[in-house]
Amino acid sequence: MQAHSGLLDRAVLIAGPTASGKSALALELAQKTGGVVINADSMQVYRDLRIITARPTAEEEAQVPHRLYGHVDAGVNFSAGAWVGDAAKALGEVRAQGRLPIFVGGSGLYFKALTQGLSAVPPIPAAVRESVRARLERDGVEALHAELAQRDPLSAARLKPRDRTRIARALEVVEATGRPLPDWHREGLPPLLPPDEFRALFLAPERETLYARIDARFDVMLDSGALEEVGALAARGLDPLLPAMKAHGVPVLIRHLKGEISLEEAAEIGRADTRHYAKRQFTWFRHQLPEFAWIRPEAARDWLLAAIS
Repeated sequence: MQAHSGLLDRAVLIAGPTASGKSALALELAQKTGGVVINADSMQVYRDLRIITARPTAEEEAQVPHRLYGHVDAGVNFSAGAWVGDAAKALGEVRAQGRLPIFVGGSGLYFKALTQGLSAVPPIPAAVRESVRARLERDGVEALHAELAQRDPLSAARLKPRDRTRIARALEVVEATGRPLPDWHREGLPPLLPPDEFRALFLAPERETLYARIDARFDVMLDSGALEEVGALAARGLDPLLPAMKAHGVPVLIRHLKGEISLEEAAEIGRADTRHYAKRQFTWFRHQLPEFAWIRPEAARDWLLAAIS
């Protein structure tokens, strides 16, 4: 009984690069412990994108409880702050049921918010966001970067002059709140999980093995209907700056659907983009979340069972 009661105030965090086998590991752990799998991947929240984001299948979701998968419309500009609110609710409900919460995903910022807290930026009104984006389209990113340098010099100096998304975000914050982004980052929200309440691993396969898996998985996605899924999303005519429109594989498959490139070219770019993303995930977790134990996939099951026993 002691082991079970010990699980109630603990959570398991399974992170890792894309295509490293995180979801299968989480599913196996949930089956062994009666746990609940909670999504910590910023693209698997979107209901429009099951195939291209490699979300668990309906069959896998039926085997154990899964939370926060496909619960957001692609037209929503979903943020880490919004996810933390949803994750807090899910965590409370799972613990109230006496089950083990198992967070799984590849979004470093979500795990950082979970374990270290998050900046306190208030929600940006839609009118402010639309106004900044209209100026971005009309005047170009360089003009907005110059404006940001006047209004929030610290953020402007930190950002690359062509980083459209982050420049627009920093301007939205200063416009909506009258205060620069670094001010808000100093007044953060506390972490959902204090250090003694979780065990965290980063699944770290050999690079070459991982890259081969990424390449193979992109082809499987195409065979499973990814192109049709992206076509349905493109037909909605959503703002291309929305997070869902920038999911790996989405922009390049839209280019193919518009007749700009062949499917073979699109697949090659999609595979390369995903490999580069995996490389960035390794770097990000190493520097930002040193408390995660780096474990080879073949040793991960035993490590997890020892961590929660």
